[in-house]
Amino acid sequence: MDSTTETGRRATAASSAPPAFPSSGSEPPAIELRGISKAFGPVQANKDITLSVARGAIHGIVGENGAGKSTLMSILYGFYRADAGEIFINGERREIHNSQDAIAAGIGMVFQHFKLVENFTVLENVILGAEEGALLRPSLARARDLLTTLAAEYELSVDPEALIEDLTVGHQQRVEILKALYRKADILILDEPTGVLTPAEADHLFRILRNLRDEGKTIILITHKLREIMDITDTVSVMRRGQMTATVKTAETGPEQLAELMVGRKVLLEVEKTPAHPGPAVLEIEDLRVTDESGVDRLKGISLQVRAGEILGIAGVSGNGQSELLEVLGGYRNASGRILLNGIPLDLSGRHSDGQSRRAAGIAHVPEDRQREGLIMEFAAWENIAFGYHNDPKYQKNTLFMDNRALREDTRQKMKHFDVRPPIPRLKARNFSGGNQQKLVLAREIERNPDLLLVGQPTRGVDIGAIEFIHKRIIELRDQGKAILLVSVELEEILSLSDRIVVMFDGRIMGERIPAETDERELGLLMAGVQNGETT
Repeated sequence: MDSTTETGRRATAASSAPPAFPSSGSEPPAIELRGISKAFGPVQANKDITLSVARGAIHGIVGENGAGKSTLMSILYGFYRADAGEIFINGERREIHNSQDAIAAGIGMVFQHFKLVENFTVLENVILGAEEGALLRPSLARARDLLTTLAAEYELSVDPEALIEDLTVGHQQRVEILKALYRKADILILDEPTGVLTPAEADHLFRILRNLRDEGKTIILITHKLREIMDITDTVSVMRRGQMTATVKTAETGPEQLAELMVGRKVLLEVEKTPAHPGPAVLEIEDLRVTDESGVDRLKGISLQVRAGEILGIAGVSGNGQSELLEVLGGYRNASGRILLNGIPLDLSGRHSDGQSRRAAGIAHVPEDRQREGLIMEFAAWENIAFGYHNDPKYQKNTLFMDNRALREDTRQKMKHFDVRPPIPRLKARNFSGGNQQKLVLAREIERNPDLLLVGQPTRGVDIGAIEFIHKRIIELRDQGKAILLVSVELEEILSLSDRIVVMFDGRIMGERIPAETDERELGLLMAGVQNGETT
């Protein structure tokens, strides 16, 4: 039986029965889902889900990877059709076959990866698909007037004539919200909306959401960040394994209870670690510079050190040079400057620098995008474990062939050590959940006993149970005296794991901080290019 707190048991029991419709004279819910089920072949993504979302509220939905959150919202927005169940919008039963039906029902959705045309203006993106006739000028004029009104009402100011490609991520997100409001959405679904925002941008987004709620809009917020759930939502629903396990008022619960309901066991939310005892410098970087194929400077004179037995966290909004730094260190991007590993210079010219030589030198690399750079999704787990290490003598049967039996046994052991589920070496990488895919990559790299571990976005898209496991492994490696360079857009992760923090903005280092002596506000300002009160 799953372990749950008393609060969780009461919440689960309360949510097991269909919600009662409001008594006569009161407003019906903005959204009511009754008995929603959806299967993809043998996989039951949603099972008999009942959910009621009050009008004019911010309603959070949390759950592990694969819990069924995205499937449920995709049904509500018309991307999928439910196998069974009913949808009611403002008390009226609706058939939602596609996104146009959802929009007609007053539903808008802001996706985690924005659906914008980058070389179009804000105005052109807002009216795209909602043009009024063959002539665009009347639609553009109407949209321009409406954007001015919405900007003043909801703090959504953005230049209507600006190109999307010239806007910050935070302003692009505002455009997505404006698109939904332009289409008269009264219900907004936001999927992981703060994943690419600075803390200041996230705070501004939350002000926007509160303004929308106060104007009577209904907000559904999908996020894995429990602190955000506690800060912004009125009510929260928890999903696990395709079912709705609880719906509770946010003020009557807490992060620990929600985490336990999500995973089915107690979860350690705070990273437990002893103080670091750094040794000599393992990695030394001096005046590192990178210019991309278009002639744009991506790294502008980076200098830093990572010592044995410490974690150096690199904080920053995506696109400010962190990826290029990892690529240079990993051996697949040329650069100028100087890099020393254990006092020995690394080749940066591309003549002798590649992933193989970096691994031979003692560098292991967990890339930022596990599916594009860390795994081949159509290959089996045991084949993925060999990538980058296929010349290992223990995998060699003779000079011509690899010892596949030895490789499968090694994979089995690594899967056991890293709790990869299911522990089946022959299973293709694409058939594992995101968290277990990440564990495969971590097992391959960490078990090589590297001197330096490069780890990019270690818990991106990973559920809370796997986050706990991954954080423990990284701390264990540090305590073994290894040097770790950690890149993450999650400030909470940077603050909890790092022994020192370096903040990057526009290819430069804005400053270095000790976690105990800083906070998210100060780091957020540095991430936005503000240093000593001045914008760089």
